Amino acid sequence: MTPQLAAILDEFAEHLALERGRSVHTQRAYRGDLTLLFDHLTASRPDATLADLSLPVLRSWLGAQARQGAARSTVARRTSAVKIFTAWATRRGLMETDPAIRLQQPKSRRTLPAVLRQDQAVAAMEAAHSGAEQDDPMALRDRLIVEMLYATGIRVSELCGLDVDDIDRSRKVLRVLGKGDKERTVPFGGPAGDALTAWLDRGRPHLAASASGAALLLGARGRRIDPRQVRTVVHQTMSAVPGAPDIGPHGLRHSAATHLLEGGADLRVVQELLGHSTLATTQLYTHVTVARLRAVHDQAHPRA
Repeated sequence: MTPQLAAILDEFAEHLALERGRSVHTQRAYRGDLTLLFDHLTASRPDATLADLSLPVLRSWLGAQARQGAARSTVARRTSAVKIFTAWATRRGLMETDPAIRLQQPKSRRTLPAVLRQDQAVAAMEAAHSGAEQDDPMALRDRLIVEMLYATGIRVSELCGLDVDDIDRSRKVLRVLGKGDKERTVPFGGPAGDALTAWLDRGRPHLAASASGAALLLGARGRRIDPRQVRTVVHQTMSAVPGAPDIGPHGLRHSAATHLLEGGADLRVVQELLGHSTLATTQLYTHVTVARLRAVHDQAHPRA
């Protein structure tokens, strides 16, 4: 990538953060996508500029991504990143015309997410609890991570962003800042409340440092925990549950939503709890529950 393209990419990243209000995760993803695009552009022409970013170049780059094994959803996101970038660059006068106007957006297939059975979820919580019995601060934290993700269905980024003051322990609710900086209140139950109390009383004080601030969950050095650490904790917990799918934090979110619906929760209530902007996103979980019912029916009914 040339210095000129790198400077333009920095300016675009600033636009995403300040004017479009995109999350840090989205900013990072789009920057990575465009870095790949610019590397593709300059591979055959080291002195390339934005004027060389034509529709054939965009199509060849996306085609190469697909051939290299990128998931359909990843190619769809990269197409979105390109479209947003070229539209911005055209408005800024950095490009004469927008080459991505005629770029087709591939539809990402919506697959049924892997979810735990309810007995597997119980086993996962028990595995996390048994690891915390010795009052090791990290084990107490890991127990809270697993319990809170399953109890609330919040996103991993939302969990990592929680401060101690975001928890109302008496009412058993969290104040969560979700996508688009939308705030919502999410309840949690007794087991998660017990894990929270154990962490705050016997775990967090041992890890807290000057860098901790108000962060609820801390890493070994006292800093706010990050999503990568949370994913490691969840995968390690799942590995202790025989037969359970190897899910991460998002799998616990899927499982929480599915089990709520299986228990009779209203779809719109689940939408509010999960922080979905549209009901269509939440309706994906109804397909999961129907699929699970079909599997049970096929196994158990004599005329299935």
